[in-house]
Amino acid sequence: MTPRASMNCYHARMDLEIRHLQLVAAIAETGSVTRAGERLNLSQSALSHQLRDIEDRLNTALFHRVGRRMVLTPAGEEVRRAAAQVLEIVRRAEEGIRDSAAGKTGVLRISTACYTCYHWLPAILREYRTKRSGVDVQVYASETTRPVAGLLEGRLDLAIVSDRFRDSRLTETPLFEDDLVVITARDHPLAARPYVRAEDFAKETLIVYPPREDSTVINRVLAPAGVAPGAVQMVQLTEAIIELVKAGLGVAAMAKWAVRPHIDAGTIRAVRLTRGGFKRRWRTLTLRAMAAEPFIKDFIELVARRSPSTETRVRKSGVLRFEQAAR
Repeated sequence: MTPRASMNCYHARMDLEIRHLQLVAAIAETGSVTRAGERLNLSQSALSHQLRDIEDRLNTALFHRVGRRMVLTPAGEEVRRAAAQVLEIVRRAEEGIRDSAAGKTGVLRISTACYTCYHWLPAILREYRTKRSGVDVQVYASETTRPVAGLLEGRLDLAIVSDRFRDSRLTETPLFEDDLVVITARDHPLAARPYVRAEDFAKETLIVYPPREDSTVINRVLAPAGVAPGAVQMVQLTEAIIELVKAGLGVAAMAKWAVRPHIDAGTIRAVRLTRGGFKRRWRTLTLRAMAAEPFIKDFIELVARRSPSTETRVRKSGVLRFEQAAR
């Protein structure tokens, strides 16, 4: 059907209504006006009046009376077949809408503001789907560099971010706190330092996720100190960044939990970022109008409880702080 034909069908006159289809279906199934009226909670006279109204509108009889039984005419059989299809479509649509309103079904479109989050997200999605099997979770990695715009422009339902965004249209829920560390090759001069200062990056190649302008270490550590790195290399994959660091081709600032296996294996070194360390506070953002949706609240609670999966979580001041598990 062409778009023009589809539009015309919405404006075309239609004599049959849902109640008419229900009436024809009920009479056809019971064979009696009286029993059909009982099924539809209508008096016999009201149902007979509606049947005459339908037949007048269509200018044809839909039933013949054979003895005490109502029998479909060819036109009536055509209406009955249409009624069976239409009523089932309407029933399924109403059921789907009710389930969605109750949080049983729906679509949850999510993204994060950091590629490392995709390392622990799959485990959470598996657990979430066991609880909310009717919710279709769609991960939009393409929105990683602009999750807030994705929310406000209707492409996302939930974003996991570490920066504060003050917007009356959004609701923020604290999740957890993590440490950002500088990773270097084992024999790099900075590897022996107790911490890395902003000015230490001036002679280093800093490897960051694209785009450069969204880099946390550049925006929140180097820029305030008036320091520019010696060079910047943008790499999208976490594994590639780690391999470049191992090879001594640059340094990077990453979440400690994300590189913990490599630190424990001794293939790279992790050094505290600034004297006091650098912590990020992660949070979810959702549109204020959707914040109370049960399936969204369940997802947020699960993220707060389960991410990252390799660390022990301790609740402190309303935020989840990650600490190394006791050995």
